[in-house]
Amino acid sequence: MIDRILLSPYYLALKFRHFLYDKGIRKSRPAEVPTISVGNVTVGGTGKTPHTEMLLRLLASDPYWKDRKVAVLSRGYKRKTKGFQQVSPEGPASAYGDEPLQIRRKFPHTTVAVDSNRIRGCDFLVHPDKLQTSKKARKCIDKSIEPQDLIILDDAFQYRALNPTVSIVLADYGRPVFKDSLIPAGRLRDLPERMLEADIIIVTKSPAYLEDKDKAEYVASELHLKGFDPRTCTATDRKGRKIHIFFTRIRYCAPEAVFQDGEPRYTYSKQAIMLTGIANDKPMMMYLSDSYKISEKLSFPDHHAFTQSDIRCIGKAVKAHPTAVIVTTEKDSQRLMECKNISGTLRQRMFRIPITVDFLSGEEKHRFTCLLRDFLQG
Repeated sequence: MIDRILLSPYYLALKFRHFLYDKGIRKSRPAEVPTISVGNVTVGGTGKTPHTEMLLRLLASDPYWKDRKVAVLSRGYKRKTKGFQQVSPEGPASAYGDEPLQIRRKFPHTTVAVDSNRIRGCDFLVHPDKLQTSKKARKCIDKSIEPQDLIILDDAFQYRALNPTVSIVLADYGRPVFKDSLIPAGRLRDLPERMLEADIIIVTKSPAYLEDKDKAEYVASELHLKGFDPRTCTATDRKGRKIHIFFTRIRYCAPEAVFQDGEPRYTYSKQAIMLTGIANDKPMMMYLSDSYKISEKLSFPDHHAFTQSDIRCIGKAVKAHPTAVIVTTEKDSQRLMECKNISGTLRQRMFRIPITVDFLSGEEKHRFTCLLRDFLQG
């Protein structure tokens, strides 16, 4: 209620915008190839990037899609460039955004592009010959780019001008959207009920083990849906529309050196300096606390562009804790790698913790894979 009173202009603007699209006054259209939208209704922290990577792995193992061209299209949040850009693994995060660059480096055979205009971006990916006639985009592409057969739209739930083949919305298990408020009072950037317009809701950062009854209780109390059926992973909204619900959890991987001259012996230290620029670093801190004493915690805003002043701050922390390893996130490492004048001492002890996401059971993963195949090929 607080967001409707104190933030009523923002609330009414969102309501009016969605009304225009729902009534067809403002038009939306699909792309020429199947598309998967991965988004949320909150400001960061739900795991869009690891879920996008999960989709790439699932599609790569699917008999139908594994030999086809699958691209990722993002807006490239906080990048310094404009228009359509094809992401190069050698390029800087400032040109593309840290998350698209991370995906491109982890999936070298996948075309990754950024464009705030998703319709234009999809058109370029489906018809790369059009790029040759675009003076602004022509300099930013690999001439070997091929027409794509499927496009994953990273963070496109609010981009209503493009109608995806399947819409996936992520919701943080520990931050129920119906108990949150619109920004700046809370973390919602869209109306919470909009989440129920998605085809699939994935509840992220779930506990590793949830009984079917626990899932049903969560769906009813926190998602405002009823009749959750664990056999089909579906629930029903007030209009009688079925929505598919899945639960995933985070899995932290072994530390990786951020720089090539990283010294693995530092990972055996008992102390860690935690360095993050993400929306919510509490889960990572809990994970690291199992193996390290967190000597110092350096937290920056989400997608923070590290400066020389920040590097000096990190250096001071290392001097205060000379045996500690510096641990950061995979996303932050993309921006750290383009920082100049990072000393050899810092480079040697700077490590990142990659994360992946898993469904809570193999059966749930199988259901999701079959459902995705039905959406894309049906």
